[in-house]
Amino acid sequence: MTQSPATPLPPPEERRRLREAGALTQAQVAARVGVTRGTVRGWESGRTSPRGRKRETYAKLLAECAAPADRKLPAEREVTEHQTAHQAERQTEHKSEHKTEHQEEQPPLGPEPVVSPALLTPAQAFDALYAFCAPALVRQTYLLTGRRELARESVERAFQLAWQRWPEVAVDPDPAGWVRASAYEYALSPWHRFRPRHRHPEPPPADAGDRALMDVLLTLPPPYRRTLVLYDGVGLDLPQTAAETEASTRAAANRLLHAREAVAERLPELSDPAELHRRLAELASAQRLGAAEPPEVRGVGERRAHFWTRAAIAFTIALIGTTALTVWTAPTRYEPPVAPGADIRGVPPRVAPGPLSEAEAELRAKLRKETVSGPVRLVPQAG
Repeated sequence: MTQSPATPLPPPEERRRLREAGALTQAQVAARVGVTRGTVRGWESGRTSPRGRKRETYAKLLAECAAPADRKLPAEREVTEHQTAHQAERQTEHKSEHKTEHQEEQPPLGPEPVVSPALLTPAQAFDALYAFCAPALVRQTYLLTGRRELARESVERAFQLAWQRWPEVAVDPDPAGWVRASAYEYALSPWHRFRPRHRHPEPPPADAGDRALMDVLLTLPPPYRRTLVLYDGVGLDLPQTAAETEASTRAAANRLLHAREAVAERLPELSDPAELHRRLAELASAQRLGAAEPPEVRGVGERRAHFWTRAAIAFTIALIGTTALTVWTAPTRYEPPVAPGADIRGVPPRVAPGPLSEAEAELRAKLRKETVSGPVRLVPQAG
């Protein structure tokens, strides 16, 4: 079996020049190819190179940008310039006539406002990010957990956290990667095993091949599973996968190789990475997965933020009150502690007779009685 040759690409420095010649930003190229902005930056710097279908799409896009804007023939260019100048002249004359007719009716109130492009509000930017990333992110999280409800919950919690930290996420070079990392961390948390609803397995996929692939994925350790999904599922390159999994490039490569070996051992037909990528996409797309609407996610995030803010305020007030009460009731001077009791030795015995105790009084009365009424030999005789 022979592999088809890779699609040729221009040098890295030429890729950036072609993109700029086509009046495209890195974000626009990333959206059209289906990758992140950081991936396009890596392609243009030469650190990484696209593979598979992304390479073909990227090469086609650069070829479209390479088409010069001045391909028109000289005659066509002259006609176009003449038409443009004629239209500009007609618009200028029309504006002058319109201004002359209405100059007396509408006197100028000041300088004309400068029209600037409308900027997105934070809510609109968040909704756009959610609409762009949430559907695919739910499918990716399903591959990590095998649970539909947990996948949806993980994505919603990640976006709620993103909305709470939106000033930080909005300026992040890769906001989609920020949300993806948060969703993966929540989905792979070991604390879910203690939740009652997660003690029972969910219905498996209907297709036998999908069930077999999902069983293999769930048998992988979580770091291996996450690396496999990021590299062969999402399509990130190895340095980005290593950075997102907080591992070195060597460790990420070893995890990927071991994960592929485990999948190929159980499913030999998926030994080809391209086929594995296709099957992962089919498995994720075959499930009926969905997420809540962006306003609902933002609302839940705001309510949770308000709750924790009030809880923090209440805790702070309780701490201040406890400290004030302690200061108010604390002693104002030093009081030495009472020394513990100790045996006193060397005290002389009492020399003066003291009062008899009850036992001693009873003994004395008994002796006196026995002496008087006792045997004769004990009675004293008069001399």
